[in-house]
Amino acid sequence: MSNEAPIDAHYERGSLVERLKTALAAEGFDVKPPRPEDLAPLDQFHSRGLDATVELAQALDLDTSTRVLDIGSGLGGPSRYLAATYGCTVHGIDLSASFVDAASFLAAQTGLSDRVTYQCANALSLPFEQQAFDVAWTQHVAMNIADRVALYGEAFRVLRPGGRFAIFDVVAASEEPLHFPVPWATGPETSFLVTPERMRDVLLEAGFSIVSWTDSTAAGIDWFAQWERKRAQQQAVPALGLHVVMGPGFREMSANLARNLREGRAALIQAILSKP
Repeated sequence: MSNEAPIDAHYERGSLVERLKTALAAEGFDVKPPRPEDLAPLDQFHSRGLDATVELAQALDLDTSTRVLDIGSGLGGPSRYLAATYGCTVHGIDLSASFVDAASFLAAQTGLSDRVTYQCANALSLPFEQQAFDVAWTQHVAMNIADRVALYGEAFRVLRPGGRFAIFDVVAASEEPLHFPVPWATGPETSFLVTPERMRDVLLEAGFSIVSWTDSTAAGIDWFAQWERKRAQQQAVPALGLHVVMGPGFREMSANLARNLREGRAALIQAILSKP
C-alpha cells in the first residue's frame, strides 16, 4: 500500500479496545450483548453508514455457504452485518493492528466470532490462495491506495470463477482539489482518488465484468445532511460514534467530505463486478 506508514498512523489510535469498552458500558452493553445494528453508529465507517452496507449486500446473492473477504475491514461493522443477516463466513483484513483488535473484540461481544475473523494484512498482497472466496468486499478503502492495478488484481486473484467484487468508494468528480481533512486523510499526501472512468478501466483491465454501476452521490449528500441535523439536535455527544475511534476532529472530517460531495469535488460509486 502506497505510503503505508502515514496511512496506518492516520487510523492507528492505540488502546482502542479499552475506549470501546468504556463506550459500550455507557450504553449498557457491559451487561447485555449488543446486536450488530446497535453498533452501526460506531463501526459502519463509510458514507451513508449502515444504509450503504445493506444496499451493497442486497445487490449480491449471499447465503450460509458464501465465503466473503472484507478488504479493509476497519472495525468490522459490515462483516458482522453480513454474518448476522445472511449467515455467511467473513474474513476481514486491515492494515491497522488496533482496528483488527477492535474488530475481533466486537465480534466476541456480538457472539459472531464463529463466523467472522480478522487479521493484519496488506490489500496489495493478500495472504490467501487463488479462488479462496466467493465475494470480495470493500467500502471506502481504495481512497488510500495509489496502486489500483495491484488492489483490483489481488481481488480478482482470490475470487473463484463467477465470484463477485462489491465496491462502495469515494471517487474524484472533478479536477478541483478536496477540502481536507477528510475521514481517510489529513492531506493530499495519502489521498489517492481516481475518476469513475479510471476506476472502471482498471477493473475491466483486471478481468472483471461490470454487473452494476451506481452513482450514490445524491443519496450521500442527503445522508450527511440528515446526520448533521440529528447531531445539532443532540444535547450531548453520543457514547457510540466514530469520534470514539478517530477523535474529536472526526466531525470536521465528515463535514469536509459532505462539502466535497456537494461541490462536485468528490462522488460516491457503488459497483458490483463479476469474475468470469
